[in-house]
Formats: sequence, C-alpha cells, structure tokens
Amino acid sequence: MHKYFLRWLALSAVVIVIDLYTKHLVVQAFEYGDHVQITSFFDLVRYHNQGAAFSFLSQAGGWQRVFFSAIALFASVVIIYLLRKHAAQKLFCFGLAMILGGALGNLYDRLTLGYVVDFLFFHYETYYWPAFNMADSAITGGVMLLLLDSFKKQKVPT
Repeated sequence: MHKYFLRWLALSAVVIVIDLYTKHLVVQAFEYGDHVQITSFFDLVRYHNQGAAFSFLSQAGGWQRVFFSAIALFASVVIIYLLRKHAAQKLFCFGLAMILGGALGNLYDRLTLGYVVDFLFFHYETYYWPAFNMADSAITGGVMLLLLDSFKKQKVPT
C-alpha cells in the first residue's frame, strides 16, 4: 500500500466530519426554511434537498433517493480504487479525496434523513444561487482540482 493512500482517505474523512458537523449545527439552530441574513449577498438557511445538485429531480417521487445513493456508492468505490492506484499523484488524489468526502457526506444524509441538508445561500439582487453545503463545496473544489490536474503538462517517458 502506498504511503499516501491512507492520507487521502484521512482527508476524505476530515471532509465528512466537517460536512456532518456543520449540518448538525444548522439542524440544531434552524427550523426548516429559516433564513438569517449574514451579508447583502449571503444568508444561512435550512433547506432539504431530495434531489441532486441544484435540486435536480427533487420532485421525482422518491425513487431518486435510491438512484443517487447507488451513484454515490459506485463513485466511491471507483474513487477509492483510483486513490490506491495513483496515490503518488498529489493534485489528482487531492481532488478525488475531496470528491469522495463530499459524496459520502451527502450520502449519509440521504440514507439517514431521506434528503440532504443545505444551508449556504448566495444571492445578488433578484439572482439566487441554489443553497448548498460543505459536501457540495468539497465536490466542486475537487472537480476544479481534477480539471487543473488534467491541464498539467504530462511528462512523456523517454
């Protein structure tokens, strides 16, 4: 086992802990639908998302919970395989570890609550970004790191 593999799993675990802890704080402090304005462009809220990103399929009648849970489980297995196989590729694995932590954080909500708790809500005048959480932030950051990694110049063996 490569020396970095467990570090990547530890990073994913940190993401999960931060995600679940912040969601716990929101659930304890807010009722569903509450808004607290923090700045002119940012509110803390408590929303429940039964769908995927941006509430995709949130009104689908319930089957989406199993569907998105299965996707998260499959993706997690693939990511763990990739982390193990490419453990020395730091930027690539950092992105994967962030995505894994975010996927498992949201999966936990989906399996235990039937929905994902969202609480970060950005807006400008009449434009609103869908509410999201720390897991979503980790997934987004992880994807950006994977994109950055894909643009790195690959060394050609000589």
